[in-house]
Amino acid sequence: MPGRRKDAGSSAAAPSLSEAPLFSAAIDALTPPISEAPSKRARKAEPATASEAPHYEGHRERLRARFKQAGGNALADYELLELLLFRIIPRRDVKPLAKDLLKRFGGLSGVLAAPLPRLAEVDGLSESAALELKILQAAFEHAAKDEAKRKPVVSSWSSLLEYCKISLRHEPREQFRILYLDKRNQLISDEILNHGTVDHAPVYPREVARRALEVSASAIILVHNHPSGDPTPSKADVEITKQVVAATKTVGVTVHDHLVIGSNFTASFKSLGLM
Repeated sequence: MPGRRKDAGSSAAAPSLSEAPLFSAAIDALTPPISEAPSKRARKAEPATASEAPHYEGHRERLRARFKQAGGNALADYELLELLLFRIIPRRDVKPLAKDLLKRFGGLSGVLAAPLPRLAEVDGLSESAALELKILQAAFEHAAKDEAKRKPVVSSWSSLLEYCKISLRHEPREQFRILYLDKRNQLISDEILNHGTVDHAPVYPREVARRALEVSASAIILVHNHPSGDPTPSKADVEITKQVVAATKTVGVTVHDHLVIGSNFTASFKSLGLM
């Protein structure tokens, strides 16, 4: 028949290329691939040439070049997340995944702060890839904490607030932390006093005072989050602050402030005139 060639060692006609997918398994088993038209299996085994390189490789290089030339401020959040995902998922177009993650978790910080099980539920993100994102979050938290520790907290308030927001803004349960400061108002230790439910974390004022003495703190800052997103202090927040101030005063430790971390804002007891 016109348009078909016969195999050198067979009188049977080979299927056309349009038919090949339907019979590829049988052809692979019985006959060698036709040299002019390799089978799918043969093509997969061949190394990709420059012209056959995946379309996303050029996109990755252009994005890296933009970052190198103009820095992170020139890129959108999804592009920065793509840059992170490039190294975690090296052989796939990750732009759709980056946009899906941002939409699902409400932003870049939300993606990094999301619990590991929830990240692993995202289609296209394996548990090992999700773990890499959590490692990045831990690195960012350590860097922010290091920045907050270098200077007196009171004179680098913006660094302190940024550190607290990174650590607590996306916590699904209420968490109460104490920042212990030395005589120069530099950070000695940041410790989680207690985990709680979505709207309550128990606090024991005498325990706060005892721990302040143990680490030789001269002052402390109370910090907790509101998983609801609204940082407005509750009556219970105001009452426990009064109790902690009274307990630490007896041992000569000052409470500088109580910060409540919400989704987008932070409430300061001192600024609100609550202490």
